[in-house]
Amino acid sequence: MMNLYDAARCPYCARVRIVLAEKGVPHETVEIDLRDRPAWLYELNPAGKVPVLEEDGWVLPESAVIGEYLNERYPEPPLWPDDPGERAAGRLLVFRFDDFSKPYYALRRGEEGGRSRFEEELAFLDRLLAGSRWLSGRGFGLADIAFLPWLLRARELLGLELEPWPSLAAWVDRASERPSVAAEQLLVGTL
Repeated sequence: MMNLYDAARCPYCARVRIVLAEKGVPHETVEIDLRDRPAWLYELNPAGKVPVLEEDGWVLPESAVIGEYLNERYPEPPLWPDDPGERAAGRLLVFRFDDFSKPYYALRRGEEGGRSRFEEELAFLDRLLAGSRWLSGRGFGLADIAFLPWLLRARELLGLELEPWPSLAAWVDRASERPSVAAEQLLVGTL
């Protein structure tokens, strides 16, 4: 059986939960209290971070890597497009994710300039989405999954209105129609 070492409030874990739901992969969840991480977690991931995927003693940390692994191991439905250019563009977005997450966390911590820096990132995504339904290309996929947990949390937990970025708001609404994202949205509402 596959185990996911998870924390409900962690958006990185949300990425993996969404991929597992999209793929319909059966798994057990082991909830980790991030305020009191068990010592054995460091045996699975020396960084002490979640998510961690474990199956039959084989261990894999890091949400983006786990998503790629699950997409290759369970090819249906595919979460990257067939077109190599679209795949490369989507992977580039995932690769540059820190450019997005750093301003998000600055906003969350109330740092000076955090809101404006995060809004610049939202404007960037809005421009991308003005020409495409999905960040991953023609279909929903791993690039979309990479960003959605933070946007759901920014909207639900930080009270950020997405209306100034209409393409971005429409994308979040479209994605929220998917059962995998709708389940995550419900979870965020309980945090």
